[in-house]
Amino acid sequence: MPITRLKLGKLKVVRRQLLQRYEHQPFVSCLAGLYGCQWRRYQRARAQPGECCCSKVECGSFGLLILTFFLTFVFLYFWSEAQNDYNDFDWFNFGTLGFWFPWSLVLLAVAASLFTYIALLLVLAVCLLSEGQRLYLHWSHKTGIVVTLAFSVTATAVLSDLWSKEWQTLLLSLQVTAPFLHVAAVALMAILSWPIALHFFRMNKKVRQVAVLGLYLSVLFSLYLVPLGMYSPCIKDKGTLGPPPSLIGHRGAPMISPENTLMSFEKAVEAGGEGLETDVTISYDGVPFLMHDLTLRRTTNVAEVFPNRTHLDASMFTWAELQQLNAGDWFLSKDPFTTVSSLSEVDRYQALNQSIPSLAQFLELASTSGRLVLFDLRKPPHGHPYSQSYINTTLQVVEAHINSSQVLWLPSEDRELVQAVDPELQQTSGEKASIQELTDAHITRLNLHYSTMSQQQISKYQSVNISTNLYVISQPWLYTLAWCAGAQSVTTNSIHILSNINKPLFLMTPEEYNLMWILTDAVSAFLIIAVFIFHWWRERGLPFWSGSRQTHENGPYSKFRTELSDVWSISSVNVRPDLRSAPNSPITPHLPTITEE
Repeated sequence: MPITRLKLGKLKVVRRQLLQRYEHQPFVSCLAGLYGCQWRRYQRARAQPGECCCSKVECGSFGLLILTFFLTFVFLYFWSEAQNDYNDFDWFNFGTLGFWFPWSLVLLAVAASLFTYIALLLVLAVCLLSEGQRLYLHWSHKTGIVVTLAFSVTATAVLSDLWSKEWQTLLLSLQVTAPFLHVAAVALMAILSWPIALHFFRMNKKVRQVAVLGLYLSVLFSLYLVPLGMYSPCIKDKGTLGPPPSLIGHRGAPMISPENTLMSFEKAVEAGGEGLETDVTISYDGVPFLMHDLTLRRTTNVAEVFPNRTHLDASMFTWAELQQLNAGDWFLSKDPFTTVSSLSEVDRYQALNQSIPSLAQFLELASTSGRLVLFDLRKPPHGHPYSQSYINTTLQVVEAHINSSQVLWLPSEDRELVQAVDPELQQTSGEKASIQELTDAHITRLNLHYSTMSQQQISKYQSVNISTNLYVISQPWLYTLAWCAGAQSVTTNSIHILSNINKPLFLMTPEEYNLMWILTDAVSAFLIIAVFIFHWWRERGLPFWSGSRQTHENGPYSKFRTELSDVWSISSVNVRPDLRSAPNSPITPHLPTITEE
């Protein structure tokens, strides 16, 4: 039967679109294969107009996948923002288990791996929905989702019980990350609008349509309004940012040298620290020395030198015995901050030969370098020869080796007596109190945990010349927050890193933030509306123009199916009957002879 050139052109259009649909099959096969192990076309099915995208079981699996995604994200975000305190977490486990292992990094790696796995499954599901495919999740993935969910819930519950203060860290982190999380969340909702709009217009039940659209719009509008409740000290007017907080080395520079050793304090001075923090204990024969822990087990080789006294209180050793111990080898072998590989051979040799320093040696170093000193003073246990006189013993050493005005006196016991004996000491309190109470106690500085950070309180104390020091801040984002909040100083493990920060990592004016907020919401709203209009247009079979030729569609999957039996027919075009009955056979259209008209 002869056909005209116009009909031949229509045939070519059909053939081209049909081939495009077949060329698209490897992508769909890959998605279905990875998600449900359905690598062949006959194993999967499309969601026909009016049908749900999945069965009730698969719908439940998809809902569980979404729940697991959010819970795993919360835990991963929680634990990644807790990096500031990883060292404390690892040493807590050391004290509990008796051996060193970087549990914090292992937990982070596991959480990141599981979140990546769940996120990929969710991406596959959204892509399949966007392609109009019915969801089928393989049983192995269902098992993986349950395992991941159990891990996230258990880990969050355990850490919340043992380390509840880290939730305050998470809330603080939102003061820096919330603007960017808001943009990411709105962008995600814009991406999800494609599959949601597609299935919304294909549903034939109003109840389903209202439920899906209502849930989607509720989440979207909630995200649009989230910035109204956001607060950050780093959103402030130009010219109102104060000077950066001065840095106090926490036990020196413990990330690049053994803590509480002369090498550590020398490194802190070299890095530009304005103060040095340490912990003081009194030996059995009355010599104040530097040691943070109750025992010598963690930071010395006491197990080798005195194997029968490893659990004995550090203050029960004489100064001569303490001098026999090595205080640096543990740092090289345990590598608590995973920084040993960055040390030079000279630094490694120096670290290997460190010993426990006395308070006198520490004060002489601070006096020579002109640094402030801040230290905790631990009372010896009952029965110790200096359990009643340890404060006087310490004051005598302070007066003999440093100018008292360089000392931030932190111990609260007998503060009035200490103030009377040496009024030049800078009285420092580790607790919040009213301004009247602080001034009556001659407090000139507060030493507070960073989780209590408050711009309003810092400003209130500063108004009566009471400075605020926050401890222990080692992450740049926390340092940025302390800077914006107006803290005068911070105690840090990473003095070599924070000393190189010249400006806050996050700082913008209210006008800039409002512009960012409004643009994000406006652009996403425009894109989402455009996506819904586009799908409404396609599903209603309205005409649209492709190049210079007008075509019609009645739904994205009604004309060009992956199987040849679904191909729409064109009048006046003959196709071999054997192709109609063999949908999986190769496509070879039979073209009749063309007759010129």
